[in-house]
Amino acid sequence: MSVRGKDLTGLVEEYAPVRLAEPWDRVGWQLGDPGRPVKGVLVALDPVEEVLEEAAANGVGLVVTHHPLFPAPLPHIRLDEARGRLVASFLRRDIGLYVAHTNLDKAGAGVSAVLARKLGLVDRRPLGTGSGENYLKLAVFVPETHLEQVREAVCRAGAGQVGDYSDCTFSVRGTGTFRPGPGTNPFTGRTGELTRVGEARLETIVPAGRLEEVLSGMLSAHPYEEVAYDLFDLQNRIERLGLLWVGRLSVAGSLKELGAQVKSALGAERVRLGGPPDRVLERVAVAGGSGASLWREAYQAGAQVLVTGEVKYHEGRDMLAEGFCFVEAGHAATERIVIPALGAFLTARCREKSWPVAVHTASKADEPFWYL
Repeated sequence: MSVRGKDLTGLVEEYAPVRLAEPWDRVGWQLGDPGRPVKGVLVALDPVEEVLEEAAANGVGLVVTHHPLFPAPLPHIRLDEARGRLVASFLRRDIGLYVAHTNLDKAGAGVSAVLARKLGLVDRRPLGTGSGENYLKLAVFVPETHLEQVREAVCRAGAGQVGDYSDCTFSVRGTGTFRPGPGTNPFTGRTGELTRVGEARLETIVPAGRLEEVLSGMLSAHPYEEVAYDLFDLQNRIERLGLLWVGRLSVAGSLKELGAQVKSALGAERVRLGGPPDRVLERVAVAGGSGASLWREAYQAGAQVLVTGEVKYHEGRDMLAEGFCFVEAGHAATERIVIPALGAFLTARCREKSWPVAVHTASKADEPFWYL
């Protein structure tokens, strides 16, 4: 069975829907041919030479990273520059590169969600710092024999996602009637005769930004020459998940104790703390990576401390001036925890689909720092 790169990245988008990405972000395919068959995928934090070498050693045709190779438009790709050489190496080895960045940060099982879980926070929830999105209701009439085929096609294209739940659909059975006219080529029935068919009405929810892909997938999977479907504008707006998660410690403790807990849970080489060491804390906010700029949202939500990857000097000063504490554990340490989670998801979904794909998680490349 041949599995294409875009089939695998479709699974990544189940885990971290592209619609969650920030407007400025560059996610999705960055290098390679999405239609190329692949036998393996490597999930990593950064698209760097060490990761590419590991991918080649494992014989995989696709690398999925959290950080983009092209965070901004490139004026050129030159082979006398490191990034240009890396691009050339990916293309020469025929290995594709796909990026899940802020959409993976905000996903229901993404970076910040995994960080909150790793720290053992209870009553944890996301803060909806992202904007809402318009949705439509899709209702399509499908012969019962093809219901599952069409359902899977529309969900794979981006329909049926409600919060942390995917593949959300509803169907009810009934009888459809139609009379094929002259020149038609009906899937069932005869020209000029009234035909009765056991059909299902399949309903699901579609983000407005994915409507074109969903309709294309539906029409490709549907057996009818003329497909009957309805679209309804919805008044409800589903809030995007935020970059921040908040929760509370099961047992309140000091800032110093929290710092030690963070260091141990994340395997961080070191942590930096801001605030009185003996300050007793219970309400904690987390944001993987460069999340310090979100501290005001965390403060307004009632958190007493922010655990994140990077804190700039003046951000730290501003937090302390408001009596708000922070724990800085390193950019990679607060984000690499999602790599095994995404890898496990891809492994499980490939097994469910009986896809012969080997899923690897990178063992190389981490923080670009070392400490004396």
